[in-house]
Amino acid sequence: MKFFVICPRGLEGPLVAELQEIAERPEVKQAGAWVIDPVPNHASGGIAVAGPLAAALAINLHSRIASRCIVQLTHTTYRKEDDVYKAARGLAWEEWFEPTQTIRVDVTAHRSPLTSLNFVTLRIKDAVCDRLREVKGERPSIDTEVPDVRIYAHLTATHVTIYLDTSGQSLFKRGWRDEKGAAPLKENLAAGILALTHWTIDKPLMDPMCGSGTLITEAAMLASHTPAQIARPHFQFMKWPGFDEELWKELKAECDAKIVEPLYPIVGSDLDGAALGWATKNSRKAQVGEYVHFEKADFFELETDNAQGILVMNPPYGERLPLEEAYAFYGKLGDAFKKNWKGWDAWVFSGH
Repeated sequence: MKFFVICPRGLEGPLVAELQEIAERPEVKQAGAWVIDPVPNHASGGIAVAGPLAAALAINLHSRIASRCIVQLTHTTYRKEDDVYKAARGLAWEEWFEPTQTIRVDVTAHRSPLTSLNFVTLRIKDAVCDRLREVKGERPSIDTEVPDVRIYAHLTATHVTIYLDTSGQSLFKRGWRDEKGAAPLKENLAAGILALTHWTIDKPLMDPMCGSGTLITEAAMLASHTPAQIARPHFQFMKWPGFDEELWKELKAECDAKIVEPLYPIVGSDLDGAALGWATKNSRKAQVGEYVHFEKADFFELETDNAQGILVMNPPYGERLPLEEAYAFYGKLGDAFKKNWKGWDAWVFSGH
């Protein structure tokens, strides 16, 4: 089967490396080999993967960077809207979900000759409903907010590709972040930032402006080999008629057996005591509370005893720091790096 693993644009390289690691896990290899596309020359927003249906289970469980995993159902030529309708009508939707479930259709395009994506979306909805009415005697309802089933179509100049979602809610919704401050990082973006720093678990890591602790919690999950989705109860594939519950239990059992305590401290600090309270609760719900340390502190007064490590931070910007105040803030940040953090690598995620 063919899958497309969606990620934030610019994180395709880290995603390929992560998928290769997932594919090499012994319990995953037993289910069948994968073929993973190379890193693209441009930001594509995802990576194509070929493999068994079990690959979708492993990607949803383990990927820290993916936004969702979708399975390709067809890839065919088209010239007009009716061709897209016929392609969708010919698919065996009844093998994937029941007409009692609600659906949503999303369409994207690149150089498509068709003038209205809204009309194409409507035609795909019609095709799915017509197929299920014919086969099952009932049609599904549409729910654009919280659908049971998400269907995706992508149009190029000559081809239409139709996908079915395997994830359900976006994978950045891990299930552990109940509390958050202003403009928090999405969990998969935080994981991607950590991957770009090339941090390894044999070095200390600190986020001195940690807010609700997203970067720190993601780092602790990575360092302890805790699965990205350990706190998440549901995925779309669990509703499929052919869902292999035993395989899913085996994949999760293998994860539980490999969780370890990180070698070095993973520390977060912030001036906001309320945010630190949220960070503590979030890390505990992610089952890594014992591996992290949070403290109330002003970064500009902090010093370190360690000779080297990784500083990673998402400092205030945008709605949290007006532009006119940013220049002085970042100048002060650079001074603190030079004075108190010699020998460390600093990574700053900024809107400026």
